[in-house]
Amino acid sequence: MPGHTDNEILINAPVDLVWDITNDLENWPGLFSEYASVEVIDREGPKTTFRLTMHPDENGTVWSWVSERETDRHGLTVRARRVEPGPFEFMDIRWEYAEQPQGTLMRWVQDFAMKPTAPVDDDGMTNHINRNSRIQMELIREKVEKRAGQR
Repeated sequence: MPGHTDNEILINAPVDLVWDITNDLENWPGLFSEYASVEVIDREGPKTTFRLTMHPDENGTVWSWVSERETDRHGLTVRARRVEPGPFEFMDIRWEYAEQPQGTLMRWVQDFAMKPTAPVDDDGMTNHINRNSRIQMELIREKVEKRAGQR
């Protein structure tokens, strides 16, 4: 059975601000704690192909891969997939944003399967993604709410 995660967070900020900050790929290294760099390879309308490079892990390994991301500003959704899946058979990601009375609900849904040769299985990666998504979402909430307060 493939891996699946579904995480969300309420951010006390307008949806336009949350959308703009979280979809500014070039600034992801300052938004996420795990990314060392982002290189935009191609941009065609709402679709962007880009390389993400992480900071070295606890073993000193630097993970890097190419993804495609397509934004739907009107529908407040983003669909992404890894073009270079690395240890994954596939990795599909959906981001959803919803206006709430208290701000913006941001949701990340990830569907994936690990290759048999990967250093971790589907369950292990599910646990890792759930743990890390909560950490990254909290960081994003702090940064976006701080920006919203400065407006």
